[in-house]
Amino acid sequence: MTGKVYLVGAGPGDPGLLTVKAADLIRKADVVVYDALANHEILDSCKEGVVLIDAGKRGGNHTMTQDQTNAKLVELAEAGKMVVRLKGGDPFMFGRGAEEAEELRKAGLEVHVVPGISSTISVPELCGIPVTHRDHTPLVTFLTGHEKADRDEDRINWRALVGGHGTLVILMGMGNADHISNELIAGGMDPQTPAAIITNGSTPQQRIERTVVSKLKETIDTKGLSAPGIMVIGTVATLHDVLGDLR
Repeated sequence: MTGKVYLVGAGPGDPGLLTVKAADLIRKADVVVYDALANHEILDSCKEGVVLIDAGKRGGNHTMTQDQTNAKLVELAEAGKMVVRLKGGDPFMFGRGAEEAEELRKAGLEVHVVPGISSTISVPELCGIPVTHRDHTPLVTFLTGHEKADRDEDRINWRALVGGHGTLVILMGMGNADHISNELIAGGMDPQTPAAIITNGSTPQQRIERTVVSKLKETIDTKGLSAPGIMVIGTVATLHDVLGDLR
């Protein structure tokens, strides 16, 4: 009898933001294959005898390649295990959850997804930054600042994002902040456009630095900010100055 794989979103970091369904599956799982961005406190609720597999990827440091992770999930399911693939945030939002689901489907295996609270919305709002606001913008654009390593050029035309795209919320872009900033300004964005950089969102280590788009890299460097981080660009960033920390 084959097993089942559940692609489970762990939320932005605070274990209290895990969904009820996700928590229940984690308690029942035979195997949990977890990401670096999933808060490891969540693993404390696993049952006795559970097998924990670190499949974390942070920057260039990969515990397992994506192909190895895909193969391991197929292997575990074929062995009849109930597997939770625990992923930071939401499994499909700038993650590799869809690719993992594809591999499992190709192998004829049962796979389910449990959505998680995405850091794209939750982390800014916990810092008093709503990504939309009727007095600022009715529109938000979510972007990854880190394209696949096998691509020579960005698929994202940063210059084209100036005007008409509302708040820009950029994940995994801190290492590329200088390029992003320069391209947005080259596209016509005012260098003084408000911005915010948030690291370790929703956790006790959360930090937020208010800045402007021309000083994204300078702020990261001078303040010693490190991943995981989110950059928010747009006038909604100024609302942090009014609302403060809303955790």
